[in-house]
Amino acid sequence: MTNSADHSWTHAGHGLPDSEPSLNTTAIATGLQLPAGFAAIAEDAELGPAITNNLARVEKKLREAIANSDPLADATSRHLVEAGGKRIRPLLTLLCAHLGDASLPAVVQAAVVVELTHLATLYHDDVMDSAPFRRGAPTAHEVWGNSVAVLTGDLIFARASILVSELGSRALGIQARTFERLCLGQLHETVGPRPDEDPVEHYLSVIADKTGSLVAASGQLGAIFAGADEAYEEVLVEYGEKVGVAFQLADDVIDVTGIKVKSGKSPGTDLREGVPTLPVLLLRRDAAAGDQSAVELLTLIDGDLTSDDALAAAVAGLREHPVTAESWVVARRWADEAIAALAPLPEGVVKSSLSNFALAVVDRAS
Repeated sequence: MTNSADHSWTHAGHGLPDSEPSLNTTAIATGLQLPAGFAAIAEDAELGPAITNNLARVEKKLREAIANSDPLADATSRHLVEAGGKRIRPLLTLLCAHLGDASLPAVVQAAVVVELTHLATLYHDDVMDSAPFRRGAPTAHEVWGNSVAVLTGDLIFARASILVSELGSRALGIQARTFERLCLGQLHETVGPRPDEDPVEHYLSVIADKTGSLVAASGQLGAIFAGADEAYEEVLVEYGEKVGVAFQLADDVIDVTGIKVKSGKSPGTDLREGVPTLPVLLLRRDAAAGDQSAVELLTLIDGDLTSDDALAAAVAGLREHPVTAESWVVARRWADEAIAALAPLPEGVVKSSLSNFALAVVDRAS
């Protein structure tokens, strides 16, 4: 389901993978280092320092939230937080809060909640995927075993629930519905499409639940707790859903393009793990329609990919097949729709940054 990159419960373990620079306390202290698409924030004299300071607060509160008097629980909970991460979800919460009053203290707490929720899913996700690494470090289940890793995920989600309960019933409802979608997406991915269900549509539904839902909640919570115009909430939810799907679809293609430096993941990781991705689903569609080249390539992909030579051949074949170019088109269409959803927002750095981020998620290999 996942590879060794930073995935949450999103498509086959896909979330927003570790394909962008990580945010950490050192970067925050020495200068604003943001994922691609958010450069305008750092360049803005007012927004840049405000985001920087709040990201530092989020980082501090994350560590406070997972601290535990029990030595084992403390060590397992800190494992992924200290491994780093991009903090894209809290960044979106803080950014969207600038559509209102971003100085309100509940904004930072909401940002911590979405990151804790994300972290909780990572522990569970890695167990289900038997993933050996996460953020460059051994996964929790590799260090402490499956049971401890699952319970740690539960514990972190409990901490997120405590914090969100302090924000009120509306925030609690948003988090609960989001977590429900994360779980349903995981369930639907696990059991696969029904016999009467189109595999591509099923796949898009899964990644909308597993990636889009939490990204959407991140922006929505930022707007709510900054007291922004209520009309913006629907805009941010639609944007988050679509940009999350665009990110995952682009990550699918990156897996077969062979571009490791920018994506942070080894080419063919998903192929080797048998993860269903858009290029492979489209290839199966073409094979079923009688495309002989698709049939031959599927024979290779469905075969033994344990050797590096076999994997390289499968990656090369899929990269050159038309379904890869088609997958890029689909990913970019979702990004374009995410940008179009932003139309009602006022012009400014917030809107332009969200738009640029949508473009960046599908331009990571160019």
